[in-house]
Amino acid sequence: MKTLLLIGGGIEAIPVIERAKAMQLFVAVADGDCNAPGRRYADAFWEISTYDALAMAKQALAAHYGGHPIHGVLAACADVPLTVAIVAQALRLPGPSIHTGFLTSDKFAMKTRLREAGIPIPWFARCWSLEDLKTTIVQRGYPLVLKPVDSRGARGVLRLTHDVDLTWAFDYSTSFSPSGRVMVEEYLAGPQISTESILCASWAETPGCINRNYIKLEAYAPHMIEDGGEQPTALSSADHAAVCTVAEQAAHALGIYRGTAKGDIVLTKDGPKVIEIAARLSGGWMSTRQIPLATGVDMVGIAIRLALGEDIARDEAMPRYHKGIAIRYFWPAPGRSNGIKGMYAARAFDGVVQLDVGVKSGDIIPTVTNHTQRAGFVITTGATRDEAVARAEAVVRMVHIETEKA
Repeated sequence: MKTLLLIGGGIEAIPVIERAKAMQLFVAVADGDCNAPGRRYADAFWEISTYDALAMAKQALAAHYGGHPIHGVLAACADVPLTVAIVAQALRLPGPSIHTGFLTSDKFAMKTRLREAGIPIPWFARCWSLEDLKTTIVQRGYPLVLKPVDSRGARGVLRLTHDVDLTWAFDYSTSFSPSGRVMVEEYLAGPQISTESILCASWAETPGCINRNYIKLEAYAPHMIEDGGEQPTALSSADHAAVCTVAEQAAHALGIYRGTAKGDIVLTKDGPKVIEIAARLSGGWMSTRQIPLATGVDMVGIAIRLALGEDIARDEAMPRYHKGIAIRYFWPAPGRSNGIKGMYAARAFDGVVQLDVGVKSGDIIPTVTNHTQRAGFVITTGATRDEAVARAEAVVRMVHIETEKA
């Protein structure tokens, strides 16, 4: 029996673990949270921070040469490419190079490399101080995006407009950077697309292409909050092809030639431009639920096989069909939760595939500042994209998470 090491044991790791065990693999899960949801599904559990690459590599080497060989390492919907790369290199396993792990962990280094490779990206620059930020705004004008160089989940990402206090914005964004570094970049107008590519030596396919829903952009400003997405995309066939091509080219520019890559792309009036590329399976239930339901492509199974060094036929990565899929999130008012109503009827609603709410009575719901603070989600299917979206939004209206001031 081969062993797969999954770095990350969050709730989205569970379908990855289940898929790996269905493939007759022994699954070791590593996570710094001793109560990680994936722990009870794993065959072995290592209580190690997913960001502590050296401790992870040390434990992996001890297991590998201590009688329990590891045959593949993969991030389970966790943004830890450098940890995966260091473990893979230490064990001489398939995986991203350490350089690729660094590039996909550091947004400024990533943008620099993409610019060098001729990939279309927004204008960007390091922001060294508050005075530097003010000077940049005088030179470039509004709107701009301020973000930590090395954070995740949209933490600390702000859209700067005339009514944003720059002193607060600089301090706030910097507070989310482990290294204390922030950058500023051009705000791109246009449809935002999430992509999921499969790269295998001589070929690349992008079965995942999802329109991201930013209808709440103004409601939560200056924080940039996504409220789910849907597929198939509303793009023309030409724009769809252009988005997929630039996502695959960007992945190659970062050294990703074998594995999966998640892209954030904006389709501007000048064509698609890359916001960032992640060397991993995507989160937000995109790789584990949305893409398989919409296209029939086994994203998780393919990622596992690539991590084990197996060959993948190109047609396995190509969509077999295009069904309507939508995901929407629950954003209750901040305060103390008094309970949830409407769940029973919502679960029985047409097209509901998965409905999860992670809030219970008595929980404190914070003011929303990033994607990770969503209270739950619903995934729906439909004969068309529009039908799936209508069903998801109907469920959001049906479920009421009541709150009072804490």
